[in-house]
Amino acid sequence: MNELVCGTSRIVGCRFSVFPMTDRFVEVITEALRSVDTEKVWIQTDDVSTCIRGRAEHVFDVTRAIFAHAAASGVHTVFNGTYSIGCPGDTVADAYMDEDSTRLNHDIGERADIETACQFALYPMGNANYMDVIYAEVDRAKTAGTFGGSVHYASRLDGSLSRVFGSLEDAFQHAIQSDSSHLVMTAVVSAHSPSPKAKA
Repeated sequence: MNELVCGTSRIVGCRFSVFPMTDRFVEVITEALRSVDTEKVWIQTDDVSTCIRGRAEHVFDVTRAIFAHAAASGVHTVFNGTYSIGCPGDTVADAYMDEDSTRLNHDIGERADIETACQFALYPMGNANYMDVIYAEVDRAKTAGTFGGSVHYASRLDGSLSRVFGSLEDAFQHAIQSDSSHLVMTAVVSAHSPSPKAKA
C-alpha cells in the first residue's frame, strides 16, 4: 500500500492558482509556467489549479518563481495556494524527495522587488498547543519586518515578493518542527493591486 500514517510523510505539497487580472490571462499564466524550472518537483496542472509536490525548499522555490513571473506582467496578479505536509491521506507517489537542496529558481532578478501584500493562516493539526505555534510564527514575521497586522481568520504580510515568500516559507518550515502531525498553510498573495492597502 502507498498510504502513509498521519505525520510520517515529509512530502510537501501545494495546490495553487494564479489569477492575472487581464484578458491576456492565459498567456501570462502559461508563460509563467514555462519560465520556471520545475525539474525538482512533481507538477500537474488541470483546468482549475496546479499541484506541486516534493521537498519543501523546492515547492516554495517553484511557487514563488511562478508568481514572480506572472506578477512581472505588471497587471494585478493574485496567488492563492494551500501548502500541506503530513496529510494522512497522502501517498508516496508523485514526489521528488531524493533531489538535493540546490534551488533552481533562486535568482528571480528584479521580480524579487515587486511589492506584495499577503494574508496567510497556519493550521497545526494534531497539536493541543496550536495557538502557541501560530503566535510564534507571527512573532517571527514581526522580527523579519513583514508582519502587517491581524485580520479576521488570517495574518497579514507586506513587503517585497522575496521577503513575503521568505516569511511564508519560514513560518511553514518552523511550524513543521512543532508537535503537529499534519500542517496546513493557506496563502493569498497580491501584487499591483489598484486598491490602497488597508490599515491593520
